[in-house]
Amino acid sequence: MEIYLSVIVAAYNEAENLETLVREISHTMANLGKHWEIIIVNDASTDESLSILSRLMTEYPQLRVFSHLSRFGQTAGLDTGFRVARGRYLATLDADLQNDPTDIPRLLEAVESGKCDLANGWRKNRQDPWIRKISTNIANDIRNRLTHENIHDSASGLKVFHKECIERIKMFNGMHRFLPTLVKLEGYRVMEIPVRHHPRLAGKSKYGVSNRLFRALRDTFAVRWMQSRVIRPQFEELEVQEDVATESAGNNR
Repeated sequence: MEIYLSVIVAAYNEAENLETLVREISHTMANLGKHWEIIIVNDASTDESLSILSRLMTEYPQLRVFSHLSRFGQTAGLDTGFRVARGRYLATLDADLQNDPTDIPRLLEAVESGKCDLANGWRKNRQDPWIRKISTNIANDIRNRLTHENIHDSASGLKVFHKECIERIKMFNGMHRFLPTLVKLEGYRVMEIPVRHHPRLAGKSKYGVSNRLFRALRDTFAVRWMQSRVIRPQFEELEVQEDVATESAGNNR
């Protein structure tokens, strides 16, 4: 069975959100008209996540669960999902229910139609506390200035893209925040599409100001270095000239 779309979620201690998340994704994907799967990577959660996911697998046959033996972070969780995904297209979203799964079809349509290779969800009207909004805006501004980008919401968890876009990308820790830029470095096209964003109703955020600003700044310098060292040689294959080939064949008689 060929899988058309893989929906990938990296989750850490989101037990209160998992059942609703899987239900909402499944409800949205039921109208896809093609085969799909949900991949949840449990990043060594210490709450009831694993037992809840085990139960949900019996209720939702499209759900596949992978569990890290120790905590590695969100980038590693997404990378695990990328490696095991069977879909032609990949979609990612956060596990906290702030992303809306009903936006996935709109992003998928943009990629399917050829408008772009990666559709990045832009949380234009974020439903977060003011300190998170400010720190995120500053982090986005720093990223754009240093990487010469104009992406409004690079760290958005909601994305849809061709699987081939990330096949050559090495996902170092923190690189999930730069996925649109890294995909561009591989020669693919990126489009931003405004999406819905909901307030967090359960569980706790795993990111604070230090994550958004200081670590993001360090990672931005790494990405800027990649941009400055990227190699894109132009080349062509040499073809045998017919007259030379004919003359050579004659000399060999």
